[in-house]
Amino acid sequence: MTTQSYPPLALLIDGTWVAGGGRETRPVANPASAETFAELPIATLADIDAAGEAAARAFRSWRRVPAIERASLLLSIARLVRRDEARLSAILTREQGKRLPEALQEVRGSADTFEWMAEEGKRAYGRIVPARTPDTDQLVYVEPVGPVAAFSPWNFPAVLGARKVATALAAGCTVVLKPAEETPGIWVALAALCVEAGLPPGVLNLVYGVPAEVSSRLIANPRIRKISFTGSVAVGRHLAVQAAAVSKRATLELGGHAPVIVTGDVDVDRVVELTAAAKFRNAGQLCLCPTRFYVHDDVHDRFVARLGARAAALRVGDGADPATDMGPLASSRRVEAMRAFCADAVDRGGRVVSGGKVPAGRDAGWFWAPTVIADVPDDARAMVEEPFGPLALVSRYSRLDDAIERANSTEYGLAAYAFTRSLNDARAIEHGVEAGNVSINTFAVSAPEMPFSGVKSSGPGSEMGREGLLDHLHPKAVVRALA
Repeated sequence: MTTQSYPPLALLIDGTWVAGGGRETRPVANPASAETFAELPIATLADIDAAGEAAARAFRSWRRVPAIERASLLLSIARLVRRDEARLSAILTREQGKRLPEALQEVRGSADTFEWMAEEGKRAYGRIVPARTPDTDQLVYVEPVGPVAAFSPWNFPAVLGARKVATALAAGCTVVLKPAEETPGIWVALAALCVEAGLPPGVLNLVYGVPAEVSSRLIANPRIRKISFTGSVAVGRHLAVQAAAVSKRATLELGGHAPVIVTGDVDVDRVVELTAAAKFRNAGQLCLCPTRFYVHDDVHDRFVARLGARAAALRVGDGADPATDMGPLASSRRVEAMRAFCADAVDRGGRVVSGGKVPAGRDAGWFWAPTVIADVPDDARAMVEEPFGPLALVSRYSRLDDAIERANSTEYGLAAYAFTRSLNDARAIEHGVEAGNVSINTFAVSAPEMPFSGVKSSGPGSEMGREGLLDHLHPKAVVRALA
């Protein structure tokens, strides 16, 4: 990637790119080398207020743009994203670290998101309710809730931001988006494509800053009517309290700790190949990441041995290198977290089968080896807290009821997976596991046409699917009598 392909970093407020002016900056680093390559301007309180006011002004007209016209504009954005997918993927890999093929997949998923929401926005139907008297009509309209403050994370910055922006715009809402400061370039580039597509000024505003300062200021702004946040449980709960205090809607996706139940009748080689691809994607830094593996006694030893060998064979390096199988972690903090999780698991009786350390020759940058730990007790820290890294934790079971109970033992309930050839076992898992998203014999999940939501501490509300669109609309009941 050339220096020229990384965009000049700036805020977008009311259609104008804003940088400089004495604003503070923070460095942006490449996770593969830990080297700073850009400086990000930090929004002032006046910038944050201006973005909220711009979204409020633009909402007055955007909400009245016919859904079919909004759809046409979103489709144009999707086309531009696909046109520039190579450039966008290179930006994403440079600042986030993931492999270029994974970055390309994410960029294409962002385009899919704009495209699908363009079509779904045309189907935000109200209804006619049979009236109680012959001279009365009873109608239900659905109307956009208003300007949205959206907060997206660093691990999948393109597609998770696209979910929030595309859904809000399709519903007729305007947006102030605060992406992660660690990965600012991808949304500067995407927002520029939105402007190129003809999105009116103020409909999408982009700010970066001190996270707590930006969120508290936007949530307190009476013009903002909804928040959408993806991030940690602790921060999500804090934002939920702030939003509730001023009676604002909140969609919160607060992480996961996905269990995987592997029954005794599976093709172990196939499951291991699928597991290696899903577990070590983005270095395990995703909320849907399969982490706690409950494997039946009949296949446990084979599964552990083959997954350990598969993990050991993965090449760790710069995501821009075609030879790389797994890229770096996002920061030095994540490396230290992996070190602590692994040490705790071993102290409690876990057995490191593969990895468990910084890979040889990777002293520069933020790397951790793909790790498989067997015999992990249920009270190990990594079995309770979301590790958010390349750790596969394997335990054995003999009774399916026990595996389901252990799968449900954390506060999270976002995603869960199972591999089985038994329809009876599949049904028991589908109905017994507490998660908003359950996949059987696949790690596929989170398509734009499907709702994405969690239970328990994984957060309220839905993103994507028809349900995500409805979270940005409110019903208006109208009773109309003849004069």
